[in-house]
Amino acid sequence: MIDLLFSPFADFSFMRRALFGCLMISLTAPVIGMLLVYRRMSLTGDAMSHAILPGVAVGYLIGGLSVSSMTIGGLIAGVTVIILSGFASKASKTAEDASLASFYLISLAAGVLIISVSGSNVDLLHILFGSPLALTDQGLTLLASITSVSLIVLAIFIRPLVVECFDPGFLETEGVSSQAVHTIFLILTVLSLISGFQTIGTLMAVGIMILPCTSVKLWFRHLTGQIAAAVAAASAGSAAGLLLSFHLDWPASSSIILCLGVFYIFSLIFGINGGLIWKFVHLRHYSG
Repeated sequence: MIDLLFSPFADFSFMRRALFGCLMISLTAPVIGMLLVYRRMSLTGDAMSHAILPGVAVGYLIGGLSVSSMTIGGLIAGVTVIILSGFASKASKTAEDASLASFYLISLAAGVLIISVSGSNVDLLHILFGSPLALTDQGLTLLASITSVSLIVLAIFIRPLVVECFDPGFLETEGVSSQAVHTIFLILTVLSLISGFQTIGTLMAVGIMILPCTSVKLWFRHLTGQIAAAVAAASAGSAAGLLLSFHLDWPASSSIILCLGVFYIFSLIFGINGGLIWKFVHLRHYSG
């Protein structure tokens, strides 16, 4: 049993790189995801994951499967969508979420068109769904850099980011621009998704951001405990998914997200902070 759990990582370097890459994503993505959940913007993460696609596609056309070129392209595309959607919502009567949805759809179509014209659907699948088992030393180094920057920014701005979730007006009374804090948050979301696309793809990256957060909210009441538990859940789900992929020959990205999905279903049923069984017992207690 111990061999089944540890020997894949001890014997194969590609498994160790995949594990380290997923663990680095797990340090930041669930924190961003928790803020998305509390802002009721969970689907914004999905929108932004599509928004970076044209930049990744252009980076691929310029540098091939160079991780750095695709990362820079994705970052430029994501920030551009944030700026354009913010400008459109301010300059017109369009709500910000509607502007963001509009630009993400344009970006998605442009990305698919660019990749299709370049001639290979296999490359499109690689970008959309990724493969942590194909993570290189160069990709791991870049991933560590992005994670470090994200952690530093989170450490500096975590208080205003949390306050902006619940009471943006309070920030304004303290002389802090809630719009600036919101923009920083969206940029952090883009950085998290860019680090995710290198390992589990742009589409699957949202899963490691959101699923641990929605799961642990069913167990813990306080934000600090929820964030810590979400990071732990994402890390454990990543390791379990990689092991399933190795032993059963399943796609690694899908295995990771499915492990996190199983934990969510378990939490939904048995969670002590709003799970179905807990609610049923609670209702019977008060009705009896």
